[in-house]
Amino acid sequence: MTNPMHSFFFPTRRTAVLASLAAAGAFLCGAAAAQTPAVPKTLRLIVAYPAGGVSDVVARALGDRLAAQLGTTVVVENRAGASGAIGMDAVAKAAPDGATLGFSAISPLVLSPHLGKLPFDPLKDVAPVASVMYSPVLLIATPASKAKDFRALLDDARAHPGAVRWATSGPASLGHIVLEQLRSAANVDITHVPYKGGGQQLNDALGGQFEILSTNASPTLGAHIQSGKLRPLAVGAPARLESLPQVPTLGELGYKAANINSLFGVFAPAATPPALLARYNAEINKALASPELRAKLTATDNVPTGGPAADFAKEIASEFESNGRIVKAAGIKAD
Repeated sequence: MTNPMHSFFFPTRRTAVLASLAAAGAFLCGAAAAQTPAVPKTLRLIVAYPAGGVSDVVARALGDRLAAQLGTTVVVENRAGASGAIGMDAVAKAAPDGATLGFSAISPLVLSPHLGKLPFDPLKDVAPVASVMYSPVLLIATPASKAKDFRALLDDARAHPGAVRWATSGPASLGHIVLEQLRSAANVDITHVPYKGGGQQLNDALGGQFEILSTNASPTLGAHIQSGKLRPLAVGAPARLESLPQVPTLGELGYKAANINSLFGVFAPAATPPALLARYNAEINKALASPELRAKLTATDNVPTGGPAADFAKEIASEFESNGRIVKAAGIKAD
């Protein structure tokens, strides 16, 4: 395909990606200072998504916990747009004084670079501080589909090439990546129906305007599942969801490459003092261990993660590599 992408696709660049991200994470983990570094009196938490959504609710809950633990004021600032890239650009360009953190999915770092040039270098300008949660991707059958399970869906797609319509939140979205992985692995012809955002596609799903919807879990979606208006066929997640124990993961069904989800975490400007980043990592992990924050996450089917910054950096590097291959092989282009 004709690629508008910059040099992220070249092997030497990919090698640098893995080395720089892993090194950055390892440096953060080993950067604990002999004395606890002081934190700013006011901490700005940039959320890369609109106010009121699940990610915003989680970010604000995390901000409240950090404020209590650090004895500082946390001000949440929503900078939505461009699938999270606008918010991450604001983080990348903020003063590296420890007064700015960002909350976002990793997609602006691992997917957006393969679709076009960004106003910041996601590999050099942003430091991964800690992973916070993963948000599973649900594959939902609408009233237009007769499939009772995932196998039946694939049988229908094979029997009627192109007739099964699959809606996502847009080209190059995570749901689109899942679809492309399944189309290739299962050798099925499924029609992609891209939307811009989630509100209209959920309304159309309820109206049976297409057969399958792939989207992140949310309380609204869960309510429609509980009412029987929508049927979950599979989930992209490391394990089955507590709220939907009968729904298998795509990995269980034999499609490990498609078994992906949205990983969210906290980031900082790359030049932020390592000792301070190490402190933030420790405090975020402490916050994630609190029953109150864990309950907030699990109530929306999001799963707490946490752990060392080095592990988070390695996961980002792995996803960067994987998404690059998928985008190139499927000829995916940004809208």
